[in-house]
Amino acid sequence: MNSTPRILRITRSVKLGVKSLWLHKLRSFLTALGIVFGVCSVIAMLAIGEGASYEAQEQIKNLGSQNIIVRSVKPPEDQKISGRGTRSFALEYGLKHADVQRIRQTIPNVSVIVPGRIMREYVWNISRRVDCDIIATVPWFPEMRHQHVAQGRFFNDKEMDDATTVCVVGSSTAKSLFPFDSPIGANVRVGGDYYKIIGVMEPSSATSTDVNDKEKPTANQMFIPLNTAKSRYGEVLRKFRSGSLEMERVQLHEITVKAATPETVPAVADAIRVVLERNHKKKDYDVIVPLELLQRAERTKQIFNIVLGSIAAISLLVGGIGIMNIMLASVTERTREIGIRRALGAKRRDIVTQFLVETVTLSGTGGVIGVVLGVTIPWFVSHFAGMKTITTLWAPLLAFGISAAVGVVFGIYPAMRAANMDPVEALRHE
Repeated sequence: MNSTPRILRITRSVKLGVKSLWLHKLRSFLTALGIVFGVCSVIAMLAIGEGASYEAQEQIKNLGSQNIIVRSVKPPEDQKISGRGTRSFALEYGLKHADVQRIRQTIPNVSVIVPGRIMREYVWNISRRVDCDIIATVPWFPEMRHQHVAQGRFFNDKEMDDATTVCVVGSSTAKSLFPFDSPIGANVRVGGDYYKIIGVMEPSSATSTDVNDKEKPTANQMFIPLNTAKSRYGEVLRKFRSGSLEMERVQLHEITVKAATPETVPAVADAIRVVLERNHKKKDYDVIVPLELLQRAERTKQIFNIVLGSIAAISLLVGGIGIMNIMLASVTERTREIGIRRALGAKRRDIVTQFLVETVTLSGTGGVIGVVLGVTIPWFVSHFAGMKTITTLWAPLLAFGISAAVGVVFGIYPAMRAANMDPVEALRHE
């Protein structure tokens, strides 16, 4: 029987609260801005963080979660010994074919091994040229690195055994050398040798060709059979720099070892380190385990999200304090109004409801606007800055839930203060 009057009282309090906010539109809008920016920053920062983390993890996954990558690294203590003019001595370091045999013969739980060499050369198509990483590898390289051929095909075992002058070019290389025509079947020149293009790779990261810290990989790639590289380049790589000739004797720049199962990856990686330490006097190699990098990236992502969420939560806290401050000032301004309502029969819970409605309306409206802006800003960042952003479902829900909770928490004290006023004293207030 008492439910209908109670509903009417609540409805009346809600209408009075909304009407009071509407009478002071500018002040209400400025008060809600703190919540707007807080919610917006929570969603936008988490979306940008998720996008950055996703790209990093995808680059690691492209290396293969079951793979262990061993790369030749020039020892920092080795100083190049150069003669006068264009003469120089070859610096010998890095991985050897014997290392491949040792890994294959002594380490169990190894299913596939991919050796590779990397040379930096200019690749020409008539008058067009690109600075390119020439990657000499084996036919099963794409499968190991989770890369795919977009056009044509990758070279096969027969072309590998015959040291055929065929090649597969990367997506950016094909666009630079053949902006208007299909590259399949065309010939490109590297030095004095010509290679026939039989395939074009899908766009992918160039992280797999990072030889050392000083010589970063290019966006352009060209793949040739390993035996072809042996016959064309030999074991000594020659580089002309500043009028001098630098020579390096590197048999293999990279070895990719695939463990039989993800569980055996750490043990295989440790075994590879032991084998290389026994057969290399100097630390001229680096062992990279993508699975460990992926786990580290996951932990970094969690820390990153916590930091970003904490920073954005502080702005929500500041917005809540702003709402509380304005509502306290509003209670003081409306002391006489509160006294009149109490004298006309309004109960304390009606006053509490009215002021809670005002604070929740401010925070809720600010939360809705903040969610809309928070979802929109990542789109602009992706569209204009070219950064990948990912807006998850839980980020807007979390941000809006926090904004609503802020309205309730920071509205309780002003509401209770208004409800506890003495009606007689309130009526005397000028």
